[in-house]
Amino acid sequence: MEETFTDQRQKWLYIFIGIAVLINFSGLFVTIIGPDGALYASIAKNMVVNNNYSDLFAEGKDWLDKPHFPFWAAAMFFKIFGINTWAYKLPAILFVLLAAFYTYKLALELYTKEIALWAALMLLSAQHIILSNMDVRAEPYLTGLIIASVYHLYKAQGSKWLWHLLLGSLYAACAVMTKGIFALIPVFGAIVLNLIVKKEWTMLFNFRWLIAVTMVFIFMLPELLSLYRQFDLHPEKVVFGRTHVSGLKFFFWDSQFGRFFNSGPIKKSNGDPFFFLHTILWAYLPWALLFYVAIFQFFRKNWRQPKLVEWLCVGGAALTFLIFSASKFQLPHYITIIFPFFSILTAQFICGIKEERTFKILSNIQGVIAFLMCVIIVILNYFFQPEISLVAIVFLSVVVLLLNLTVFFIKDRFKVFYRTIILVAFVNVYLNMVFYPKLVTYQSDSEAAFFINNNNLNQLPLVKVVNTYSYAIDFYANQKVHDYRIGEEKLLPPTPYLLFADSAQIDQMIKDGVKLESIKTFENYPITRLKAKFLNIRTRHTLVGTSQLVLIK
Repeated sequence: MEETFTDQRQKWLYIFIGIAVLINFSGLFVTIIGPDGALYASIAKNMVVNNNYSDLFAEGKDWLDKPHFPFWAAAMFFKIFGINTWAYKLPAILFVLLAAFYTYKLALELYTKEIALWAALMLLSAQHIILSNMDVRAEPYLTGLIIASVYHLYKAQGSKWLWHLLLGSLYAACAVMTKGIFALIPVFGAIVLNLIVKKEWTMLFNFRWLIAVTMVFIFMLPELLSLYRQFDLHPEKVVFGRTHVSGLKFFFWDSQFGRFFNSGPIKKSNGDPFFFLHTILWAYLPWALLFYVAIFQFFRKNWRQPKLVEWLCVGGAALTFLIFSASKFQLPHYITIIFPFFSILTAQFICGIKEERTFKILSNIQGVIAFLMCVIIVILNYFFQPEISLVAIVFLSVVVLLLNLTVFFIKDRFKVFYRTIILVAFVNVYLNMVFYPKLVTYQSDSEAAFFINNNNLNQLPLVKVVNTYSYAIDFYANQKVHDYRIGEEKLLPPTPYLLFADSAQIDQMIKDGVKLESIKTFENYPITRLKAKFLNIRTRHTLVGTSQLVLIK
């Protein structure tokens, strides 16, 4: 009887994993959000347009901040499918699916099939994972690469180790070529801490890890050669406002330790040691509280007998979490790269609960969390008042129907958790098909690009004033964008030409006697920094600025 029940539960898990996969595709066609996403998309576009895949350029200048791998991936999809929104986002989503696959594989290796399925489901339904597939940066790639590397390096401890070692090293190298050498922290943190806790000294100092380090270095040679070619061979180039900038030094030191100590050329305010503790509360919704309980129970039960349990996931998550928390450079999306470890730990906890009373309490809490997520969406819709398309109505109706079906057809102790997935689907279908499509209309540079593509019948040159974070116009405009900086007037195209800039800059040009004709004004707001006044339709006008497209005569 128990076996039949388990088989039925696994069938439901497959169905809900399928639903979670679809949720992650729901933001595929939403306009790319700036500044970061639009910047990365424009860099990948430059690779294809210029047929130059070794150098990184942004706004006509050499760009040195992130490594090449995500740009290579996006450029490859641009080459195959054309330069468009979904071709930029698709490879990132595929890497998240890769993360789910390897999360399943690793959990299956450590625990049971049921735990493995729950772990994959929790990862795919975590709020910031879904968000990162709509607002694509480097983290979706990194999430897949890190857990894949950990899985293969864990398997490399067995007798058939060579191919696993090579694959683990390749994935690790690609992770380094995505974010820098700090990407190795969760990989080697997982492997090393697990071996230390279990006192497996022979394996810890095995020669195969030297091979792994060597292979990582060999596999990342394309990155090193590209940096050397673009920067180290050209000390005359001006980067970060100075010359003699080494791409290799930036890659190995400034971009990593410089951010950690806030001493590099790219700086941020002082870090908060509790930043990621409260970030997890919303980023890992709807599973955040379950995760915290799972961690507490893990240490409570196992600290006296550490050799009896796997510390792989704790090692991968804990060391990275501590490094991030100690860093002076903190952003919420960083934490998603260790969500696979969170998911495995949480899944083994909920599947291991034997007491029905405890399980019922946690289920009720989970139901309340999922319900509150929906309440927040209802409140958001009331104040934001976006237009709801027919397509969105159809999808939301399907989600509500699925929610009702779970009440009648699922007879399982995990019913509340399945219902949570449906409510997550409701929240994110609304966000990706209703909220964000309206929100991006306040991103003036992408809106200007769409207008120009349809109305520049005379094919006038297009100029953009730099320093307004208007990267989306570079990506979406179907023509060359000339980047104008003060002092570079000689580089401007001959008049007449179109110019896009903030209204304040246009006003200053009028005062300076520049002859121009206003063509269209666009509402503008930094949509990655949402405030309550902006979300409220009644007070939105107090925060929204404008940008303009003008004709320079």
